[in-house]
Amino acid sequence: MFRGKLPQIHNVMRHLQPMITKHPLRKAFHSLATTGSEIPSVFSTKPTTYPNYLRLLSSCKHLNSLLQIHGHIIVSGHKQDDLTNTHLINSYSLFHKCDFARSVFDSTPNRSVILWNSMIRAYTRSKLYKEALSMYQSMLEKGLEPDKYTFTFVLKACTGALDLQMGIWVHSEIAHKGLECDVFIGTGLIDMYCKVGNLICAREVFDKLPNKDVVAWNAMIAGLSQSPDPCEALGFFQGMQMSGVEPNSVSLLNLFPAVSKLLDIESCRSIHGYVFRRYFLRSAVSNGLIDMYSKCGYVNVARQVFEGMWGRDDVSWGTMMAGYAHNECFFEVLELFDWMRRENVKMNKVSAVSALLAAMERRDLEKGKEIHDCVIEQGIDSDIVVATPLMTMYAKCGEIEKAKQLFKGHQGRDLVSWSAVIAALVQSGYAEEGLSLFREMQYENLKPNRVTLMSVLPACAELSSLKLGKSLHCYSVKANIDSDISTGTALVSMYAKCGYFTPALIIFNSMPSKETVTWNALINGYAQIGDPYHAMEMFQKLQLSGLHPDSGTMVGVVPACALLDDLGQGTCIHGQIIKNGFESDSHVKNALIDMYAKCGSLSSAEFLFNKTEFAKDEVSWNVLIAGYMQNGHAKESISAFHQMKLENFRPNLVSIVSVLPAAAHLAALREGMAFHAYIVHMGFQSNKHVGNSLIDMYAKCGRLDYSKKFFNEMENKDTVSWNAMLAGLAVHGYGDHAIELFSLMQESHVQVDPVSFVSVLSACRHAGLIEEGRRIFYSMKETHHLEPNLEHYACMVDLLGRAGLFDETLGLIKTMPVEPDAAVWGALLGACRMHSNVKLGLVVLDHLVKLEPRNPAHYVVLSSIFAQSGRWGDAGKMRLKIKQTGLKKTPGCSWVEVKRRVHAFRVRDQSHPQFDSMSLLWNDLLDKMEKMGYVPDRSCVLQNVEEEDKELFLHSHSERLAITFALLNTKPGSTIQIVKNLRVCADCHTTTKFISKITSREIIVRDATRFHHFENGVCSCRDYW
Repeated sequence: MFRGKLPQIHNVMRHLQPMITKHPLRKAFHSLATTGSEIPSVFSTKPTTYPNYLRLLSSCKHLNSLLQIHGHIIVSGHKQDDLTNTHLINSYSLFHKCDFARSVFDSTPNRSVILWNSMIRAYTRSKLYKEALSMYQSMLEKGLEPDKYTFTFVLKACTGALDLQMGIWVHSEIAHKGLECDVFIGTGLIDMYCKVGNLICAREVFDKLPNKDVVAWNAMIAGLSQSPDPCEALGFFQGMQMSGVEPNSVSLLNLFPAVSKLLDIESCRSIHGYVFRRYFLRSAVSNGLIDMYSKCGYVNVARQVFEGMWGRDDVSWGTMMAGYAHNECFFEVLELFDWMRRENVKMNKVSAVSALLAAMERRDLEKGKEIHDCVIEQGIDSDIVVATPLMTMYAKCGEIEKAKQLFKGHQGRDLVSWSAVIAALVQSGYAEEGLSLFREMQYENLKPNRVTLMSVLPACAELSSLKLGKSLHCYSVKANIDSDISTGTALVSMYAKCGYFTPALIIFNSMPSKETVTWNALINGYAQIGDPYHAMEMFQKLQLSGLHPDSGTMVGVVPACALLDDLGQGTCIHGQIIKNGFESDSHVKNALIDMYAKCGSLSSAEFLFNKTEFAKDEVSWNVLIAGYMQNGHAKESISAFHQMKLENFRPNLVSIVSVLPAAAHLAALREGMAFHAYIVHMGFQSNKHVGNSLIDMYAKCGRLDYSKKFFNEMENKDTVSWNAMLAGLAVHGYGDHAIELFSLMQESHVQVDPVSFVSVLSACRHAGLIEEGRRIFYSMKETHHLEPNLEHYACMVDLLGRAGLFDETLGLIKTMPVEPDAAVWGALLGACRMHSNVKLGLVVLDHLVKLEPRNPAHYVVLSSIFAQSGRWGDAGKMRLKIKQTGLKKTPGCSWVEVKRRVHAFRVRDQSHPQFDSMSLLWNDLLDKMEKMGYVPDRSCVLQNVEEEDKELFLHSHSERLAITFALLNTKPGSTIQIVKNLRVCADCHTTTKFISKITSREIIVRDATRFHHFENGVCSCRDYW
């Protein structure tokens, strides 16, 4: 009785085994049957009739019930004919249990066409399209003739597999049998051709149909909606009505994507009116309207549709949230998420993905965690569609370890999730981690696709990893995806950002078609490497090409104007931005603020930043912080940083790197240490850019010991780190230490660069290390094959000039491969002042006046040389010349921080409330200094007045006022730190040495060129500055 049924008996009994271990088989069936109310009479004592089995099989809602019925059919000895087995196959296919269905199929002898059709349909239902097509081939090999139902199911398999070749062959069989005009088969052919993109064949089949029903029209509308010209879908929708066929809800749902593509609000309104007039009350249609309005940019109208709906379901909520996300209204997405939670609406995958995207874009980690908890509650956190944006959210919110933990713990990782997490890491500034994950992906034997390449190539650019970039380029060529516009653009961008424009241009010129974004890659590439001329040239060529610039173009062009320091050009580009409607784009607005700040128009930058409609982000604040600092407004830079925090924006790495130079500029040690504490709190301390800024900040705040400590503790030092430490040693005058560190840098195989040489040569000039400076300067070209630039020559001129080696200095200037600039001649003029070389000073001033006619400092220096030489008439003429030309000498100013407040003093300033006390203290110090042998150096006064008046001028210098104030208001024995905007004069230098000895205080003075550490009557500069 059971011959031929053993496979299906075994399969069914294996799944029933846990249910029958304690009871006889019939009792087990009876026991299980009583738990399923849908089949109350299956195992009654009366024999089950044949129709009952078919009815029960058709009514099964659970797999267990189906297994029970199938088991009962087997053990009851009921003969299984084709109809029963067809029902069994169809029932199993509803639960996507194709292995069970195949067992039934294989155990059936003399299988009919109906049974074959059922098995093909079962595979198609479970999206096993290749198996379905293989079953069709086997059917033909057995000599069976397909009927029209066979073709209907096979066409669905061809459509699902996107197998056009097989579809064409099946079409020929259909035509051969004269079934092409059958409405079901014809509709299947239309659907297949549309989905594989062959609209011409789809239209030919459609036109041949003698009786076109609504399903055929809908299939054609769906295909045309996805075509390059979606207007045809609208034409078909009108033609459908003119032919007398009434559109249904599916017609509208198929039409909505076409309108969304067209971004045509008038079509939106027309279709909305049609829906309203025809009373299409299904929520699916309303959801389609929400989606259509959102994609056309009318999200407010979409919200009106949403709020006017009766019986909103989870799809409605998800569609509205997705609409907001599409329009970058991320606050509204999170607002809807909160509303959903209050209304206890079930969160589906669409709403979860939209909410996670919004939290990610707003960098709202707390909200992201709340959404994470919600998706866990709903049991959708393991779905790769939700898990991927979840991991991406954590990565972009800075929780890299959490993102990695979730990623590595997920079992269903696919190429999409790998690519998305890699992209998130790279876009969040973690390029190295992104590349590391990419290497792990390769170990998993996953082959990158174009999306993966587009995720990894920016990391190659970020890290200047040209070797890997070239490897990916080769891979793209072998995989035949290099001609794809997106891949080609990513390759152009990678090479451009790495500074290799020859291959970038080769790829660019070989691309068969280009989009604006491709041009943008080159424009942005040139701007980022500091080549504004080529950037503007490419911008002009883009305009001539017939393509229109977009907001991304402007993000590259605006910085080019800043590089050119061309405010007029920048203002002109701003006009184009307003004309084209790009000003609302936050990236463009940030670029404009940056451009105005860099071009010196800080008021324009502030105006744009403070516009009420401007939605500020972290980048906006960072640009403003950096802009203040670039214009010398260090206090405002620090204030902007604190205001950023007050407005609930979280400062990021860029914020820190932008504000630390402000603390360094002001020598605001307390403020700098507060920033350091924030850095530690946020976990940014290991970032090398932050580390380099901290080394620089502490050195410029007078705490070289902190700089050294941080430098020694850094694990990932790069060339910039070493250069920062070298510069710190240089500005403090530790020439020998700088040379030692420079040697250690080379021994450690760290690449020295031109900046390294500027730092070590500066150290030599501050310490008067002439021989060492010469040796290092000439080693640049001979040993390191680096061409000295103007900065290096300026250092050497200063070094040799200070030593009085004027012949050698002039000889060096004559051998320069480029024309000397103001820095070179300025260094020589400073040397002339030191040695009172009037004759050479006059020659040098002629050069400086030609280069910088509006700089009064050069006239002041020459006036000082005249004064030192006793040529008061010439000194007076220089001062008169400054007045006549409208130039103003920068007044001396010193400031000191006491009790968390900065106190500033100008030369001859008597406005301070404690001035009388400061004067008394100064007179007391002066008496003690004179007893110790102090004699005022009156040559430091540049005016021909009485000797007593000269002394009064000297005593009112700003640093003396600052020192006396600090002595009055700080604890005895504590260190005093003064900052001065000009070079300290010889007499102030002498008096500060005396004061340090009298008061037993360490006094640190940072002037315009270097630090002076005064202690016990001695200065760290050894009187050489």
